[in-house]
Amino acid sequence: MPHNVIINNRSDILLKHGQLSIAMVCVILGIMLAVQFRTTQDIRSSLQFQRAEDLTQRLMQVEKERNALESQVRDLRQNSGNDTATKDMENIKMGAGVVPLQGAGVIITVDDTKPAVPPGSKNPNLYLIKDEDILKILNELRAAGAEAISINNQRLIASSEIRTAGPFISINNMNFAAPFEIKAIGEPATLENALKMRGGVAETLQFWGIQVTIKQQDNVQIPAFKGTFRFNLAQPVQDGGK
Repeated sequence: MPHNVIINNRSDILLKHGQLSIAMVCVILGIMLAVQFRTTQDIRSSLQFQRAEDLTQRLMQVEKERNALESQVRDLRQNSGNDTATKDMENIKMGAGVVPLQGAGVIITVDDTKPAVPPGSKNPNLYLIKDEDILKILNELRAAGAEAISINNQRLIASSEIRTAGPFISINNMNFAAPFEIKAIGEPATLENALKMRGGVAETLQFWGIQVTIKQQDNVQIPAFKGTFRFNLAQPVQDGGK
């Protein structure tokens, strides 16, 4: 066999062997790339699924917290409304005088002149307590901030009358004679100073011998109004009415 034929055969064999090796390498690389791509896709899919699951759980938790907060808001609104309504009702009752009250204030005792009217007096009524004397005391107390007042345990309200009825003074349609005990709830020192101011009602009454004593108290008890309310002509105004 010629020498050049042998060389050519060897070259062909080497070429075929090299091509086969390259082909094997390409196959292996292809398989590796395919596995890597599949793995990458699996990882991405897994991450997306995990993220979606996490987001779903977080959304459910947020919704649960929102519902709880909404429930608390409703409870607070209801409780606030109830508390406000209850407080308003208490204030209305206290203002109307239909509930007994207690608190710091003063107790004033007013009595006729002692001894009796001085002999030879031309006007004995000057030495006796009159309805206008009681009214002056009440006006001073109210001007000084009295929150509730009673006379001889008769609670005074907006419709209470104080007037002379013969030898008596009528209070809430009940007749009373001296002495009169006036109770007032308010800042004690302010109430007392209002009555004892120079030239005020207490000094004027004492000038005519009428006895006036004022005592500050930490706890003054004032009863509720015992009468009845009558409204024959008055009607409540409807919302939007004039």
